[in-house]
Amino acid sequence: MTSLKIAVQMDPLHSIDITGDSTFALMLEAQARGHKLWHYEVPHMWLDGARLLARVKPVTVRDIPGAHHEFGPETITDLADMDVVLMRQDPPFDMAYITATHMLEHIHPKTLVVNNPVSVRNAPEKLLVMHFPQLMPPTLISWDREAIREFRALHKDIIVKPLFGNGGIGVFRIKPDDENLGSLLDMFFAASREPLMVQRYEAAVRKGDKRIILIDGEPLGAINRVPAEGDSRSNMHAGGKAEPTRLTARELEICTAIGPTLREQGLLFTGIDVIGDYLTEINVTSPTGLQQIARFDNLNLAATIWDKIEAKRVAA
Repeated sequence: MTSLKIAVQMDPLHSIDITGDSTFALMLEAQARGHKLWHYEVPHMWLDGARLLARVKPVTVRDIPGAHHEFGPETITDLADMDVVLMRQDPPFDMAYITATHMLEHIHPKTLVVNNPVSVRNAPEKLLVMHFPQLMPPTLISWDREAIREFRALHKDIIVKPLFGNGGIGVFRIKPDDENLGSLLDMFFAASREPLMVQRYEAAVRKGDKRIILIDGEPLGAINRVPAEGDSRSNMHAGGKAEPTRLTARELEICTAIGPTLREQGLLFTGIDVIGDYLTEINVTSPTGLQQIARFDNLNLAATIWDKIEAKRVAA
């Protein structure tokens, strides 16, 4: 394979945890294959007419804590001259994030953007999943307080979370005897104009919230994330613990149902969340889990992702 020019659009490189960061794993694998890496952050990208420019720095990465990257001199580069752009900045999925997808649309697919920026914009994780209601627990997305109260009256024990949040931030469990729902709705709607996602609480979360990695629509690895004692959130940012796991027949059924949609939309690297028998989210922005799967199962999914990217570049 000819060496590729790869620009990585992500958060500040010095701040990442290299022991768990999936973007870092992708960068290490790309470098090992002889590809050339550049790094930039979203605020350092701009449209000049139809040209998408960015202040980029060539970067070398090393699996050495405290010395994991080295930058070369910064230059202004037309991102259309890159072979691949990895769109890997973390949410929140706000207007800044959406604007970045519009900008990247100017260069894709001539420059392959992973994931497809149009699909990322049109498929935020808590909305794309709503196309598969038969796979989900009862779920409501609404601004309407009375609809939310009626949903709570029907399902008793519920989870309330911001529609475009991430990392478990702002996720609340409202038990049947909890008197704080009204105050919680006041707080959410005073802070944001966005609707809320409300789901039936699934007690199976105590056994874990499974993150399944799909590559080009195929399920190729998974970890189980178990909530900390006294917390209903399994996100590792919120104290959840990762454990090795295997896929069940139900989970394979879920992946078979959603895989073609992910593939058709150019969502090459996705991570779905499954609690018990139910799909709860489809993560398309900057999915995580590659390093944990590598440690538990000795699977280098970063290599599989690059195999797919390289094949798409050859086909183009």
